[in-house]
Amino acid sequence: MAEQTPLDAFRAVLAGAARAMAHEPELEVSFTAEAPSASFKQLRVPMPGRNLPADQVAEARGFADGFALRERHHNKALHERFAPPEAVARSVFDAVEQARVEALGSRGMAGVRANLARALETRIKADPLVRARTQAEVPLGTAIGLLLRERLSGEHSPAITQPGLSLVRDWIEEKGGGDLDALAMALDDQATFARLAGNLLQDLDLVEAQPEPTEPEDGSEGEGEDQEQSKDQDESEQDEAGGDSDAQMEARSEQSEQGSEQGEETQQEDSEFDGEGELGEEGGEGMLPVRPNRPPAEMPGTIDYKAYIERFDEVIEAKELCDEEELNRLRAYLDQQLTHLQGAVTKLANRLQRRLMAQQSRSWEFDQEEGLLDAARLARVVVSPAHSLSYKIERETEFRDTVVTLLLDNSGSMRGRPISIAAISADILARTLERCGVRVEILGFTTRAWKGGQSREAWLQAGRPAAPGRLNDLRHIVYKRADEPYRRARRNLGLMMREGLLKENIDGEALLWAHSRLIVRPEERKLLMVISDGAPVDDSTLSVNSGSYLEKHLRQVIGWIETRSPVELAAIGIGHDVTRYYSRAVTIMDAEQLGGTMVEQLAALFEAE
Repeated sequence: MAEQTPLDAFRAVLAGAARAMAHEPELEVSFTAEAPSASFKQLRVPMPGRNLPADQVAEARGFADGFALRERHHNKALHERFAPPEAVARSVFDAVEQARVEALGSRGMAGVRANLARALETRIKADPLVRARTQAEVPLGTAIGLLLRERLSGEHSPAITQPGLSLVRDWIEEKGGGDLDALAMALDDQATFARLAGNLLQDLDLVEAQPEPTEPEDGSEGEGEDQEQSKDQDESEQDEAGGDSDAQMEARSEQSEQGSEQGEETQQEDSEFDGEGELGEEGGEGMLPVRPNRPPAEMPGTIDYKAYIERFDEVIEAKELCDEEELNRLRAYLDQQLTHLQGAVTKLANRLQRRLMAQQSRSWEFDQEEGLLDAARLARVVVSPAHSLSYKIERETEFRDTVVTLLLDNSGSMRGRPISIAAISADILARTLERCGVRVEILGFTTRAWKGGQSREAWLQAGRPAAPGRLNDLRHIVYKRADEPYRRARRNLGLMMREGLLKENIDGEALLWAHSRLIVRPEERKLLMVISDGAPVDDSTLSVNSGSYLEKHLRQVIGWIETRSPVELAAIGIGHDVTRYYSRAVTIMDAEQLGGTMVEQLAALFEAE
């Protein structure tokens, strides 16, 4: 039997502690270089270094403790019965529940409290709170969760969060301070705690009225043993919390059920490929940074923009828009259309791969006092054996952990050759960058209907109020998630060939949506490339607002990202000049230039520090 390494021994101890804390003997713990997650009694926590540095050990313990405490003290079915449908309210509701769970687990256990604090420091670094400069930019879920944690633990929030918290602390204390105090008195009763959380949401004007939840058939509130039984009964219906989190962060309120189904499918696949956790898998569990929980138009506080109604908008997986057989046919059609072009783009992609690998290559430091003997200095050793500078040391060139988002315009004006080449170029780039260890997310944006759809119908029924704002139903499409392997998402890109998919384009909100998904990624470097064929156009919106309404919004969003966000933004315009919008952009007149231009733009982004 092979000797157990210190890392394996640590994992075994970590798993034992998690099982004991969760009261779940089947719980397993594994290490991952991806985002930490929990699903199907499998906990994936950050992998510490081989030498087990103390701070990395505490971080792994913190995530493991948090997941285990959630397993023990949290009733998912009860949580869903009380959860509000509004996105901002839901993020606050989830955050205070996570604070409750961690407070219960850390009572009387100083080690657990320290581990949880270390995990908080790790995930808070990627939270929008630390970059907020105005009150409108502060994610309320994060802020209220931290303020409640201060009450429950008596510990100050991390120093990096203080500037952001100071923007909303007084307002929250004034409107909901009493509710936070009441929550601190009801930690052991999840049902009572959830009702009090509903009062908090009402006092903060995040919900109009707290709906009465449906009571369980046996009349229990999910406490004690009944709570554990309810958890077991609902596992077969609801899967783990990953699907719920996806619905919370990606979809509008009426899409929560759909998002849950998508999360369920994703995690069934993930159980076959260990270590491929999705970022959204445990967002609802509070163990990862959540996406900005404000409506897209409110993210940059200076933007005067609104949507008349949002409940008809959708964020949807590509595979949900057509059946499997049609998706296979569309992918085959895409491959057939671009057979002659694929070779040229592949060569360009190989060039990009060589350039990226060159940045990741090793280098040597010469004239060292220790290391490997430098063969080129052998003559020096013979002449002067005591010469000490005859060695060399191999160094790895630093290559920052990177994620790339490709945001493709799926408007009707892209129909035909432009959208075909955009699809195949994104396909090949995803494959190439994955080989280089760079994660890629591929997104598309359009609308659900021409001429306004259900949003316009609601506006007409309301008597045509003046200045309604955006007046169409958004459709944001996820073709490939950043943590999803290329092989699993390859078919999805064929959806762009589907007749009737491409409609209007509202670029500003699409850009905010893609940015909100990218900004919470754990990677150090985040690149966003937009591929569009011109200005945003939506006849329904522009017919009842100013003619520059969408364009002005797009300019403000771009300015905000380019000046205030760590995301690096670039754009490619197909047949239209987009350099008037984006400071880093190129325009191509022939769609066949797209593949080479994408490669060159990405190469320039990687090389520009």
